[in-house]
Amino acid sequence: MNKLVPKELSWLSFNARVLQEAADKSVPLIERVRFLGIYSNNQDEFFKVRVADLKRQVIINKEQGESDKSEAAAKLLKQVQQAASEYQQVQNKVYHDLMSELEAHNIFLKDETAISEEQKTWVRRYFRRHVLKHINPVIITENIELISFLRDQFTYLLIKMSGKKQDNYALLEIPSDAVPRFLRLPSDKDNITLMFLDDVIRIGLDDIFKGYFDYSSIEAYSIKMNRDAEYDLMGSADKSLIENMTDALKQRLDAMPVRLAYDHNMPKDMLQVMTQKLGMSEIDSMMPGNRYHNFKDFLSFPSVSDEYENPSLPSVPAAAFDSALTPFDAISAGDVLLYYPYYSFEYFTEVLRQASYDPKVQSIKINIYRVASNSRVIDSLIHAANNGKRVTVVVELKARFDEANNIKWASRLTDAGVKVLFGLPTLKIHSKLCLITRREDDKTVRYAHIGTGNFNEKTAKIYTDFALFTKNQEIASEVESVFEFIEYPYTRPSFKYLLVSPLNARKRIYSMIDREIEHANTGFPAYINLKVNNLVDTGLIERLYRASKAGVKVRAIVRGMCSLRAGVPDLSENIYITSIVDRFLEHPRVMVFGNNNNPELYISSADWMTRNLDYRIEVGAPVLDPVLRDRIMTIFRIQCNDNQKARIIDADQQNAYAISDSGANAPEVRSQIAIHQYLSELETSLLGAAAKKPKDEKDGKNKEKTGKKATIKV
Repeated sequence: MNKLVPKELSWLSFNARVLQEAADKSVPLIERVRFLGIYSNNQDEFFKVRVADLKRQVIINKEQGESDKSEAAAKLLKQVQQAASEYQQVQNKVYHDLMSELEAHNIFLKDETAISEEQKTWVRRYFRRHVLKHINPVIITENIELISFLRDQFTYLLIKMSGKKQDNYALLEIPSDAVPRFLRLPSDKDNITLMFLDDVIRIGLDDIFKGYFDYSSIEAYSIKMNRDAEYDLMGSADKSLIENMTDALKQRLDAMPVRLAYDHNMPKDMLQVMTQKLGMSEIDSMMPGNRYHNFKDFLSFPSVSDEYENPSLPSVPAAAFDSALTPFDAISAGDVLLYYPYYSFEYFTEVLRQASYDPKVQSIKINIYRVASNSRVIDSLIHAANNGKRVTVVVELKARFDEANNIKWASRLTDAGVKVLFGLPTLKIHSKLCLITRREDDKTVRYAHIGTGNFNEKTAKIYTDFALFTKNQEIASEVESVFEFIEYPYTRPSFKYLLVSPLNARKRIYSMIDREIEHANTGFPAYINLKVNNLVDTGLIERLYRASKAGVKVRAIVRGMCSLRAGVPDLSENIYITSIVDRFLEHPRVMVFGNNNNPELYISSADWMTRNLDYRIEVGAPVLDPVLRDRIMTIFRIQCNDNQKARIIDADQQNAYAISDSGANAPEVRSQIAIHQYLSELETSLLGAAAKKPKDEKDGKNKEKTGKKATIKV
């Protein structure tokens, strides 16, 4: 047995866990439909990035005479395509089961053959008023280069017009970027009838083609293509980084296809026309599927009733911020830890908003990787610059699929007088840092934010992430050094506290694992607790295997890819791994090293992947406050006891549901709900304690102030 699971196959196993949620009848019905959208969206990205990379390996290694490498890549590519095809069949079944369950609840998703004549008349009118103006068919001829017209991630209808003299073919895009993908039809009060935009267009086909083509029958079948998402950033030395980045993004529009999904009922002659025109080859993925594609649009499936969706979870109040006059008073009183989305991201946006006009604030530095389309973070940074603050923003232009958005933000920030840095072309900047300097009592004081997630209001509502606010001047000074390294990469600062990729993170993590091995070998308690999105770095996996053999207990929670084979005798029998997939996407990176009962705990922006340790700027920080450290460890224990949404990541990655670490007879624990309850009770207790403090203590120099209205409360 190979000691490592290929990361591509492990990724498919992760997405199968998402598909499990779509099939899980304990999940509210509409949420299950949306999980189908998440699965589809994930699968699209997988083909555009990972399958495309395998395809390039096959071609490039073959051209360079590396036949062994080419054959290995081709073998893995075939395995991936086979596994993806099998999951496609599962997806089809889940889809049909969901449609049946929707109908059982009087929610109907009907095609053009299943609606009444009155409804069909209404749909035709809707098509002519709202859809037809967005339809621009491409007529397929011998001279047409069809591949240049297809946009990645869009669904198309391949049209065949059968005539007496000849058949004509056309292709038209489903304009789901301009018109909602789901249309609610008028129906009786007891039923809800919905229709795909695809079928609305099918009803309107004659309005498009009649009078231009002579045909006796017309038929339409859906297709979807994924293109290689990679691009070349070398560009021209005569152009700016933004100009080269813009040119590189255009390459994505012309990239070769890596997957063609099509309606399995499509006639062979139509499929042949399509594959020939697209130049699909034997190493491309041809995947027969349903009548409909782009199930990612199920992410926006209409909210027909609260009964079929997750009940809302109220935001947990952060006592440290809510009981202080300003956020800087709160952080001065002690480190503050937030855990999104249980806490509102508005705590952070309020910190920036108030910093933008605080007369004591001198400068703000931040690095952005992905931000929301209507970003209050960006607005506050611009307001700060308008107020004369020195504002530096590091923008990562190479954030995959957010490149165009970040180019826009970089231009807007530059126009506002903000100093914008782009870092190194060879190093993505993935750290989650913000540094605010204030002048207090004639001294310059730094306030630092170190997080595991992006400064993004939208994703902070659905991604779980830790955010640490600290006034510890040693750590804040090292955060300042990271920004200096980004601006002046020829420098090599040293770090006592922070784990910084690619400078010291790998070496320090190796050292802490080795320390646990030494403790185990000498009979001391030894353990490692780990929570990451992906665990695929060979060096770190080998270190964990070595630790397991020495007797170190390794407990890991890995959401996505995991190349480590856990629970294998004489290799990894002391390693136990689970994965949690639930209503929130698990996103934090946490490391705990036992250190002979004096645990060291770090939160980090970095996954355990080679790219994160060696080819990106990432930052991890120790949580020094014992109260906050215990809080994170309690959250980790709750997740280890999840017996509702956790799956075991064993050597074969079969995704069996896990039992609690407390045993098979433990009470039911759904960790995300249990964590919300734990934090709510904790913060309510802290707020109560703050309210009872004597007045003289409230007015103390470095204490939380509770006697006045909290200006940061959300």
